[in-house]
Amino acid sequence: MTTCLCCNGEAKHFANFQNKNRVVRRFRCVRCGKTFSEPQPLDGLRIETSKVNEVVRLLCEGVGVRATSRLTGLEKKTVLSIVETVGEKCARFHDATVRNVPSVNVETDELYSYVFCKQERNKYADPERGEQYTFLSFCRDSKLVISFYTGKRSWENTHTHIHDLKDRLAGRVQISTDNYKGYKGKTGAIYEAFGPDGINYGMLTKVYTKSALPQNRFCQPVCILAKKTPVLGNPDIDLICTSHIERQNLNVRLFNRRFTRLTLGYSKKLSNLRHSVALFVCYWNWCWKHNTTKQTPAQASGLTDHAWTVQELIDAVSKPEVCTI
Repeated sequence: MTTCLCCNGEAKHFANFQNKNRVVRRFRCVRCGKTFSEPQPLDGLRIETSKVNEVVRLLCEGVGVRATSRLTGLEKKTVLSIVETVGEKCARFHDATVRNVPSVNVETDELYSYVFCKQERNKYADPERGEQYTFLSFCRDSKLVISFYTGKRSWENTHTHIHDLKDRLAGRVQISTDNYKGYKGKTGAIYEAFGPDGINYGMLTKVYTKSALPQNRFCQPVCILAKKTPVLGNPDIDLICTSHIERQNLNVRLFNRRFTRLTLGYSKKLSNLRHSVALFVCYWNWCWKHNTTKQTPAQASGLTDHAWTVQELIDAVSKPEVCTI
């Protein structure tokens, strides 16, 4: 039974109308007489589904917002509305579906970006401006992004991300990280979330040389030592590695314009950055065929039996049961 949006009374179907995408049903309340339409798959968007698909594909292939606007003939505000609407639904869809992941080897890292301005210009210490980090937890075998979170690289956000990761895993795993202090120790996020015996945890510490050449922002120091340290449980030393998550960080920088360094594509609002990350993660997990596994990460993890199209992804994230979670 459909209920009225005004008085919660019973509403009956009385008419249909055709919009750009589909036939929409109209309802009239028996009690108060108000009329209303059934919910639309993409709230607030009144453009063709094919245009939404095109925008999503372009944004997830490394095209910026302004370039997407020029290529599709849509206004910049419309492109941003698609990012906001679809990104928010993708975050809810990921939270609902990526559960009980049968992963064995997980790597975790943080990806630097900034919002509105560099940190040194964030004079009022606004928490939604300046440097922001995207925490990513990545299955080494299936290439699935299991968990993600965007915010300041703080103790609270690190713990939030690791607890979310724990809730999505099906069993005991081995986790590899760098030596960021938020992970290690008895006050670290991994010990607090998994306990001393609930996980195999190893840490990779890299030591770099101090270059004798003049300081140059484009010259990277040379890594002279990579030390593997077991921290919790009984991790396999040979599997303590962060190379796969570092490669995934490169994928994000390459195919999400907001993370490309030394450009004007950085996010101006933290909420848009979070929507963009959620959109890219769902596109990566469900639509992107990886060259190593020859299938999408969701297929390799057993979450689906085929590679999804962009239309299938949008249809899935727009289902009412997902949108209300």
